[in-house]
Amino acid sequence: MTKQLQDAYIVSATRTPIGKSGRGMFRNTRPDDLLVRVMQSALAQVPNLDPKLVEDAIIGCSFPEGAQGLNLARMGILLAGLPNTIGGVTINRYCASGITAVAMAADRIRVGQADVMIAGGVESMSMVPMMGSNPSMNMAILQDENVGMAYGMGLTAEKVAQQWKVSREAQDAFALQSHQRAIAAQNAGYFDAETTSVDIIDRVPNLLTGEIELKTRTVSRDEGARPDTSLEGLAKLKAVFAAKGSVTAGNSSQTSDGAGALILVSEKILKQFNLTPLARFASFAVRGVPPEIMGIGPKEAIPAACRAAGITQDQIDWFELNEAFAAQSLAVVQDLGLDPAKVNPMGGAIALGHPLGATGAIRSATTIHALHRNNLKYGMVTMCVGTGMGAAGIFERM
Repeated sequence: MTKQLQDAYIVSATRTPIGKSGRGMFRNTRPDDLLVRVMQSALAQVPNLDPKLVEDAIIGCSFPEGAQGLNLARMGILLAGLPNTIGGVTINRYCASGITAVAMAADRIRVGQADVMIAGGVESMSMVPMMGSNPSMNMAILQDENVGMAYGMGLTAEKVAQQWKVSREAQDAFALQSHQRAIAAQNAGYFDAETTSVDIIDRVPNLLTGEIELKTRTVSRDEGARPDTSLEGLAKLKAVFAAKGSVTAGNSSQTSDGAGALILVSEKILKQFNLTPLARFASFAVRGVPPEIMGIGPKEAIPAACRAAGITQDQIDWFELNEAFAAQSLAVVQDLGLDPAKVNPMGGAIALGHPLGATGAIRSATTIHALHRNNLKYGMVTMCVGTGMGAAGIFERM
């Protein structure tokens, strides 16, 4: 006898502000502490829900080693003071880790194996750099048929720019728009509902006493967007991945630190605790593309996710298309004929940052809150993924 699938609903979705990696506001903040903060905040936003009912936590992380090693999900549960009956698993699909965690949590509920799940993502690119601390690659990827796997992300963006004929001028204009939209959204307070503030403790030497003073400050705003960005300034930047290329630091995503978390429940829990759902998780899809043009991945995943949800592409009201690079974002928009007004209306990773494994969860929070603020029905989170993949998840406002 075939058991009918049930729906999975999101009852809270939140994120930290996004900090610049290296010298940004979270440079000395551990990723597990960021995860603890959003887990606690996400559950606090559903006060009627008993945390003991949470079955499991699925957390995405692109480079789960060092300060974000071990089993980050389970460590986060314990450090957050949540019931030790809650399980935890850390998963990795590079840049799609966060949205994959949400999809996996939804699937557990849909097949009836759980009624309450935590899903999210976290990444500190300040503490664990791109490629990790001690990468060790299989030398077979350098063979001709596999060499695309060895290409750096920037070089894959150059190849997409060439194949889809995306000019340097178009990339810089897209980057400028990302900053302008992000600044406008920040000034309008559009990110406030989705953002959980974080307290940072700074250790400051007192030169008079010789002691170290502890000073606490609260941060609640993404620090990547720059109001002084201009086409003239972007045009002066040199290509960094190819001698005669068009991909620059200015039209690429920022390396970042941050975390996001969502609480997903079944219809049974909605009724039992009289909860109001923010959204239903409608569908998810992953598709592969040649590794050397990994940035085009969303063009395959987006139609697949729409088919799985039983809707058409033009029914999507809001796209969070992760801006790994302006080149690949523009290529996807061009190839699928997406409405530019629906794509990243509040800016994207070029301005706001891209904390890898956290981005899918962060942008899920952005999408869900945007759907409610603007009275829209369907929103999508989609991104390209290293080694040649695209991922896309669809949310339906309730």
